[in-house]
Amino acid sequence: MEMDTQPHKKHHFGTSYIPFLVHHSCLITLLFSTFFTTTTTAFDYADALSKSLLYFEAQRSGRIPYNQRVTWRDHSGLTDGLEEGVDLVGGYYDAGDHVKFGLPMAFTITMLSWSAIEYRQQIEEAGELQHTLEAIKWGTDYFIKAHTSPNVLWAEVGDGDTDHYCWQRPEDMTTSRRAFKIDEKNPGSDLAGETAAAMAAASIVFRKTNAHYSHLLLHHALQLFEFGDKYRGNYDGSVGVVKSYYASVSGYMDELLWAATWLYKATDNKTYLEYVLSNAHTFGGTGWSISEFSWDVKYAGLQLMLSKFLREEKEKKNRDILEQYRSKA
Repeated sequence: MEMDTQPHKKHHFGTSYIPFLVHHSCLITLLFSTFFTTTTTAFDYADALSKSLLYFEAQRSGRIPYNQRVTWRDHSGLTDGLEEGVDLVGGYYDAGDHVKFGLPMAFTITMLSWSAIEYRQQIEEAGELQHTLEAIKWGTDYFIKAHTSPNVLWAEVGDGDTDHYCWQRPEDMTTSRRAFKIDEKNPGSDLAGETAAAMAAASIVFRKTNAHYSHLLLHHALQLFEFGDKYRGNYDGSVGVVKSYYASVSGYMDELLWAATWLYKATDNKTYLEYVLSNAHTFGGTGWSISEFSWDVKYAGLQLMLSKFLREEKEKKNRDILEQYRSKA
């Protein structure tokens, strides 16, 4: 099977690389942790990690907390969701603009959580664990608000077209704050799946320090996965305004496999592993071999996670299919 792996074309000059920067800042966590205890060169990976996390504070929307380190930011977007009768205050602005796009935001939180799971000790040794947890929770608190009922998830706040015609501080913005949702009649399996993955991954992060919050995140993750799997469709087919910015080029099958994998890791419930195994070929998990790993394409991350399951004794009976996943990683 083949797939076009050319870079995605997204929004205006100056911010088109921001989603990569958000992803890259998560990878800096991994890069830093790899070298932090093994190198004595002049590179200060702890400082790189610290500055990456400061970026997330600069991107905060909503009511800014007292311990905000980026002091030139203030409260903004305090009426988000008001027109629709829901509370959508919070979350992260996408880039230099003031739109809150659900899909890249959810992927960001999944990556931050994955970094914290894999390298928690090293992040703590760098003195950045609390900031990492705060960055994750700022996103998941918003997802809880945006998931207003089992089969409703608010996908976007703001309008990219009008937003990109002006240059304002978020504290002063006068552009539309219209909100858009997915539901049973307007499905978005990719968005629901990625948000489920983010909340499942974050539930693991908070399991030992905030058990109640961890359970709440997992509850939402389970509902979102069921919603996305039952009512299938690309979210950009339901939320047309997103097509110029974050179109779902890869479709939703990778997100459903990705979400099920994270739910298995979070719950150890074999139902989710069976989902990943039984849909391995149909959903492209053992067919695609793609180097891109991004807010849109999850196959590479999915294949890596499933490859690691091969090291676990309990997965010996599933070795054949897991090996197929590994061969495409």
